[in-house]
Amino acid sequence: MKKFDRRQIAARVARDIPEGAYVNLGIGLPTLVADHLPRDREIVLHSENGVLGIGPRPAKGMEDEDLINAGKEPVTLLKGGAFFHHADSFGMIRGRHLDYCVLGAFQVSVAGDLANWHTGAPDAIPAVGGAMDLAVGAKNVLVMMEHLTKDGKSKIVERCSYPLTAARCVNRIYTDLAVIDVKADGLHVVDMVEGLSFEELQRLSGVPLRRMATAA
Repeated sequence: MKKFDRRQIAARVARDIPEGAYVNLGIGLPTLVADHLPRDREIVLHSENGVLGIGPRPAKGMEDEDLINAGKEPVTLLKGGAFFHHADSFGMIRGRHLDYCVLGAFQVSVAGDLANWHTGAPDAIPAVGGAMDLAVGAKNVLVMMEHLTKDGKSKIVERCSYPLTAARCVNRIYTDLAVIDVKADGLHVVDMVEGLSFEELQRLSGVPLRRMATAA
């Protein structure tokens, strides 16, 4: 089955972020979005460790070990960028000054519940970071994840079985198979990978999906 790769998912997310938006990119897969933001579009990236105005990843050999994002990955700083206290950074989040956050997930429910910090397994290491604050503080929550688990189960579920990060917070889901909006009347398929039928996506997802006019 053909799938979107990680960079294609990141590029698809970047395409949807509008001019003038203030955006937080979560740890892991979401950080790839920074490399795909249109250069002619002013978008201000925020990191909860206290950075505003993050640019693309630095070229190899040009990394500054003192300039990192919340995932401890090296970043660049655009002209006009700023550093500030960790508490001020979370004040921005909790004060609802972020237009978007992009997060990874273990599960998303049909109601938009998000589980992304712990699988509940006894040997799993929980890693909540700032996800709970971002999930309720950002005006729009976008999720990037693989559509299926390693054993073929859908990560989009009727009800999350893992501990919740936040309830009813997710607005749009980007996976390696599709782009799906979470709305009050259910899940609306916005886009699908080429060659995948709506019926097959429905079968793989295992939850009710609605076909939007713009869906492939």
